[in-house]
Amino acid sequence: MLRALVRRLLSSVLVVAGVVVVVFVLARVVGDPVALMIQPGLGEDEIAELRRSLGTDKPVWQQFLVFVANVARGDFGVSPWQGEPALDLVLERIPATLLLTLAAMTLALVIALVAGALSALHRGSAIDRGAMSLVLLGQSVPNFWLGLMLILLFSTTLRWLPSAGYGTAAHFVLPTLTLAFFFMARLTRLVRSELLEVMSQDYIRTARSKGLSEWLIFRRHALRNIAVPLVTVLAVDFGALVGGAVVTETVFAWPGVGRLMIQAIGQRDFPIIQAGAFVLALGVVLANLLADLAYAWLDPKVRFG
Repeated sequence: MLRALVRRLLSSVLVVAGVVVVVFVLARVVGDPVALMIQPGLGEDEIAELRRSLGTDKPVWQQFLVFVANVARGDFGVSPWQGEPALDLVLERIPATLLLTLAAMTLALVIALVAGALSALHRGSAIDRGAMSLVLLGQSVPNFWLGLMLILLFSTTLRWLPSAGYGTAAHFVLPTLTLAFFFMARLTRLVRSELLEVMSQDYIRTARSKGLSEWLIFRRHALRNIAVPLVTVLAVDFGALVGGAVVTETVFAWPGVGRLMIQAIGQRDFPIIQAGAFVLALGVVLANLLADLAYAWLDPKVRFG
């Protein structure tokens, strides 16, 4: 177990190192950052100073070494537009993004467990057909379009909920529903298919022959056996949720990292883009590492293997 954990930690370090390389390359593939940030009226001396402040006056290999050394210290540079360290600006927005992401994941998981279980236990019924219709709808509707429709209905027409902003429980409702809808559909389909497979196993029939109730069989035997694939999908979906939050935060003016990065892309603010991409990628790597650790707790075969 310890050896497997060490290997997983080392692979996570390699992934983070790969992210550092990718962030550096992407920031330069689009062209010279200074050329993109030059404003009308800047003189040659000011342009040269800007180039020196960003380190682009050095050869690319020296820029990479400086970039890696700075990243190791947590230094992604200063935003040329806001005049503050880029990493500090990103970390200020992390709580809002995490709050929205975790709320959406929790909502999607709860609905998926209920809908998937009811669909599996009543296979072929109206409940099953309704749940599968919801799954089809959830995987077909783009989240930005859904967000706009929810704003049109609940904010503009009914005036029940605010259309944008952050701070109260009412502000959470529409962004959370928008972000959770697609993943709720994905998880519902997974729960249904895994439960149908588990409920046909011999040990489930043995439990029924002992007179155990369906609820007890579901809670004690079936639910635990679908936990491993469910954790796997949740770990993968965490990264997708963070990516989806970029669009959702923009639609609802949510003050998270996604909205900050969209603004930074429009302003060609490369320090913020690099810091944001690194922090989000690091969060995805940590989520997958925690999922691997959860496997050992959920499945003894993984633990002893």
